[in-house]
Amino acid sequence: MANNNNPLQLKSLNHISLLCGSVDKSIDFYVNILGFCPIKRPTSFDFNGAWLFNYGIGIHLLQSEDPEGMPKILQINPKDNHISFQCESIAAVERRLKQMKMKYVKNIVEENGIYVDQLFFHDPDGWMIEICNCDKLPVVPLCSSRSPFNCNIPNHHLQQQILTMDQQ
Repeated sequence: MANNNNPLQLKSLNHISLLCGSVDKSIDFYVNILGFCPIKRPTSFDFNGAWLFNYGIGIHLLQSEDPEGMPKILQINPKDNHISFQCESIAAVERRLKQMKMKYVKNIVEENGIYVDQLFFHDPDGWMIEICNCDKLPVVPLCSSRSPFNCNIPNHHLQQQILTMDQQ
């Protein structure tokens, strides 16, 4: 029986799927740039692709049936769809991106004296990646038991965020 805070009884994000012009180029990017590891994929699939895993998330790469017809994204726009990864050192990430001669956009977000650094860049097919230190921002629910929206944020996560805020 589903409860109101979790109507579909979700547990976690499992994977994201990305359409690729070249699965091989994308594997190279996600393994060598972002540190993912290829994992076994069901042999019953009758199309080219690859499964990767790290950081508690899977990325499923799917070969496009029309690689030449895939949209060409030339400009890095932080307000566009993206996947985001938290990092230990934004400075180290930026140094590495410069070493690899990767084009990126840097952004800084400020909220109540807390500064979050963001670096945005594209994978080989134009899917945008963000690397950030977003864990500095507290998770503040905008809903309550009287709200028409239900929140399902574990108390331990909120307590950890509050402790982090108190330590700053």
